[in-house]
Amino acid sequence: MDYLSFLESKPLYYNKIDTKRFPTIYKKLKLDLKATTSIHIVGTNAKGSTGRFIASALHSAGYSVAHYSSPHILKFNERIWLNGADIDDIRLQVAHEKLLGLLDAQSADRLSYFEYTTLLFVVVATECDYAVVEAGLGGEHDATASLEYQLSIFTPIDLDHQALLGDTIEQIATTKLRSMAEVAIVSPQPHAITETIALQIAKEGDSKILKVENLLQKDDIITLLKVATKHELPEYMYDNLQLAAAALNYLNIEFNSNSFDTRLFGRLSKIGTDIYLDVGHNALAAQAIADEFKGKKINLIYNTLEDKEYEVILKILKPIIKEVLIIDIDDRRAVDTLALHGVLEHLNITYREFTNIAPDEKYLIFGSFSVAEAFLNRYRSFVDQN
Repeated sequence: MDYLSFLESKPLYYNKIDTKRFPTIYKKLKLDLKATTSIHIVGTNAKGSTGRFIASALHSAGYSVAHYSSPHILKFNERIWLNGADIDDIRLQVAHEKLLGLLDAQSADRLSYFEYTTLLFVVVATECDYAVVEAGLGGEHDATASLEYQLSIFTPIDLDHQALLGDTIEQIATTKLRSMAEVAIVSPQPHAITETIALQIAKEGDSKILKVENLLQKDDIITLLKVATKHELPEYMYDNLQLAAAALNYLNIEFNSNSFDTRLFGRLSKIGTDIYLDVGHNALAAQAIADEFKGKKINLIYNTLEDKEYEVILKILKPIIKEVLIIDIDDRRAVDTLALHGVLEHLNITYREFTNIAPDEKYLIFGSFSVAEAFLNRYRSFVDQN
């Protein structure tokens, strides 16, 4: 069976995390992430872009590097970036066949979609100098946490996936921070309690915490500002770039204004004239978007999942919303349409069904990876017809 058919036979979502399944199978497998240096990126937002900044700079410096991120938008290959490009199907199939040869049939069947994908990455990254690994939605119980790391990077932590991680910042931050390696770089946090918890966990585990501002020099800031200006990075992406540069300095990797790949798709990407797409789906992401478009009005192409705080998100975005255009998404976890209508009416936000793109209008696609996928499929058809 080819790798994609095998993965599609597995459920994508679980209502409860099995904290023992992956560690048990991984230990039996004895398949180590043998990259010289492995970096674990954990947090609520900014994991993908921070990881890609680091991976691209390492590649630019002449190292072989693999970057693991999730989920994908259109093609599974997006999840594994290898030496400058998304991995091709041939390499994925080779890794899949090797992995099936190492696993017993029962373990191969029991592993979740994400867990098996994580092992595929381990196989692919074995010969690399560096492996940059983005955690899934969790921290200490995430499949990626079973791997060995020389450096942890913690991006901003906020409320998200409460059904699985806990209802408070304290619970979520604790779960994520308990994945800490011996050395960790912690980005500026939206909640002060997160830094307090980080220090406590570091003390208990004899880990060392480094701060971004202590790892950057004046010349670094000048270089990063050049990158941000050249590529018109939004403010939150500049913050992610600083975090990545701090990690590179810790690793003693030199970088310049041409070192960074700023094209990680779906992070406020401009995909047409006045059309922006962002895969953000929580309040922290919504606030970054609201800050970026402050003083402007934009049509929001939107939908969401039932476990998201969509009323909070829409309230944050309301000052920049001209109209909400609701797009259908193919996801069993999609919010009930009438419930979404009720929230929009309560917030006094004009809404209607999304049909097409009108000229001379500004658009923002936001809400989830499912929204991005649905829009891109519709947008291609719209472009082809015109």
